[in-house]
Amino acid sequence: MKRILAALAVATALALPGAAPAVAADKLSVVLDWFVNPDHAPLIVARDKGFFAAQGLDVEIIPPADPAAPPRLVAAGQADVAVSYQPDLHLSVKEGLPLARFGTLVETPLNTVMVLEDGPVKSLKDLKGRKIGFSVSGFEDAILTAMLKSEGVDIKDVTLINVNFALSAALLSGQVDAIVGGYRNFEATELELQGKRARTFFPEEHGVPPYDELIYLAKADKLGDPRLKRFLTAVEQATLWLTNHPQEAWALFRKTDAKLDDELNKRAFFDTLPRFAKRPAALDAGRYERFAAFLKERGLIVDIPLLETYAVAPK
Repeated sequence: MKRILAALAVATALALPGAAPAVAADKLSVVLDWFVNPDHAPLIVARDKGFFAAQGLDVEIIPPADPAAPPRLVAAGQADVAVSYQPDLHLSVKEGLPLARFGTLVETPLNTVMVLEDGPVKSLKDLKGRKIGFSVSGFEDAILTAMLKSEGVDIKDVTLINVNFALSAALLSGQVDAIVGGYRNFEATELELQGKRARTFFPEEHGVPPYDELIYLAKADKLGDPRLKRFLTAVEQATLWLTNHPQEAWALFRKTDAKLDDELNKRAFFDTLPRFAKRPAALDAGRYERFAAFLKERGLIVDIPLLETYAVAPK
């Protein structure tokens, strides 16, 4: 019997590629940028498929009560990892928050400025004098400012309204004329399923350099924490697995919460697959330097800090 149990133990250890030897699980808290949605599929798969456990990690995935809070929680040492946004990182560093990027979750922009297709706004110029809803102050202001400026509209010519999580609802109800922060892989489909088509304006087509939409942040003085490298190893394994097995991955993901098992989340899940970083630890230094220069040119940051002080690729 002992030989059988030993064989089973070895088989379990070899069940996952790169699985680490059995060790006591280290706890790691990860605060999301938003409520759980298909953007977080690699994290959910890594947890539920056992990739985190194989790396000796007990990862707690936490939706935020306030979508602006995660970076500050990590900076304050109240969480280990935050899922946040590259543009927001630059602005947080400017504010003196001790944060650094150590991985990427979604490597293309998802953000948009969105209006109803049958509404009066046909171009960004038409937003002058109108109300625009947002959910996260800071980076969305910066993106919107640049996009409007590319069409000759000043940010002071629009009224910004914080609608928190209710972006689509605010647009559909007429509370606002446009929203910034609506994702091309989610809110556009959400509107379509409610009988309305969206007109979307993409930042990278209106004066904003490409950037990583979702990244992993840690406190700057914690970058040497060995849990972070193991975390990225598990996320990479999960991302490749869900890329290779999308239908199985969707079947796993939708079980996370009954609210996720609907047409909106299904379509968002498959629309997001090509956008996940297949090498989450890889850092495109030029992309970060170009975006920092873009923000400095527009007066959104004063100085460009050394890249290694706010963005690293764990070795």
